[in-house]
Amino acid sequence: MALPDFLVIGAPKAGSTALHVALAQHPALHMSAVKEPKFFLSDGPPPARGGPGDAQTYREHVWRRPDYEALFDGAAPGARLGESTPLYLHDPAAHRRIRAMIPQARLIAVLRDPVERAHSNWTHLWSAGLEPIGDFVRACEEEPRRIEAGWATFWHYTELGRYGEQLEHLYRVFPREQVLVLRYLSLVDSPAETLDRICAFLGVEPGIIDGLPRENVTAHPEATPRHRAMSRAARAAAALDRFVPGTAGTALSRRLEHTLQRSAPPRQPLTWDEREQVLPYFEADIRLLERVTGDDFSFWLRPRERSGGMVGSRPAGQRQARNGRPAAVAQESAGPEDRQRSSVRSSCAPSGRVIS
Repeated sequence: MALPDFLVIGAPKAGSTALHVALAQHPALHMSAVKEPKFFLSDGPPPARGGPGDAQTYREHVWRRPDYEALFDGAAPGARLGESTPLYLHDPAAHRRIRAMIPQARLIAVLRDPVERAHSNWTHLWSAGLEPIGDFVRACEEEPRRIEAGWATFWHYTELGRYGEQLEHLYRVFPREQVLVLRYLSLVDSPAETLDRICAFLGVEPGIIDGLPRENVTAHPEATPRHRAMSRAARAAAALDRFVPGTAGTALSRRLEHTLQRSAPPRQPLTWDEREQVLPYFEADIRLLERVTGDDFSFWLRPRERSGGMVGSRPAGQRQARNGRPAAVAQESAGPEDRQRSSVRSSCAPSGRVIS
């Protein structure tokens, strides 16, 4: 039994699913069978309640240590073990737990324009039928009330993008030489070079992985009466799932989610007006991030020429990621045609791009 040598710790909606899949292609690396086990997010069982769909997510936490260590079974002798839970970066308690259990761990943090990250996060939940507010700016305004009500961290659209605060704390817990900070656009624009940089950081041979797959591409269904009706049904199914034994409620929720996302376009661009309304949540933290890292992030404060989905539509047969489950289980509720398409698509094409 073993613990990981490295972790992809953040940020959510910044390419962690694609990066996890890509790193698993390297013969000297072994990625956990479950992407996003969330082991270091708690000292015991996770909460049982929260916002829409949170109860399902909490049940997917791998919080028992024997179960967590079992995720790395089957690794080749000498392989470096890794897992990806992008919520770790946001959680100071997770920083301390990781340090206490695996003080030598190497940590990878991918930072994305916080407004774009928040919008992709909102779109992810909107497309799943869980987000009841069809306006991104208004959903951000609801965040304090949702936090007060105990909604899970993935609903914290703006807090998850305050990287300055997060890295400032992380550097108090871990030496800087054990932390690799990357920009999301480096993964998008220069995947081979960025993967080589990661491999060098992990001490394995570069030049083995030369691209990233299109994984967890965010769909953006239109706010039609049909979408709103099906979303209400999806939220009702997610709420019912807390009281129905077995997996009936979960299966219903996932079927509704798949129907909502089928044929939906990729994430739509933000307007400058929307960016202007959301940027105040991040301005002070971006300045802090520059002081903490010594790098320039001022372009995040300006209008963006590149917004919305950067990788095109979701590959045929692909489902939005349900992290916390093995890949085989993630496919179990897909139809035969979807599974066939998913199984034959390229896992790591050189021209591939990461999530949007």
